[in-house]
Amino acid sequence: MGAMRIWYDEEGDYLEIRNEENKGYMKDIGDDMWQRVDEKGNVIGFGILGFKKRLQGRKGEIRMPLSVTFT
Repeated sequence: MGAMRIWYDEEGDYLEIRNEENKGYMKDIGDDMWQRVDEKGNVIGFGILGFKKRLQGRKGEIRMPLSVTFT
């Protein structure tokens, strides 16, 4: 598994987590969330708009409409 990139833009309240080594594109999965997909269709990361807002009152847990396996 390659290095992971975790990036948070506080002003825009956007979180992105992805595999640094793989290139891909963002695919909208709804509710201001995206998954980063490689050329084979494998999920290699994800992004969440409104991340901090979503955490309010949830004790650090956010449910997403996808499952991710990093290898």
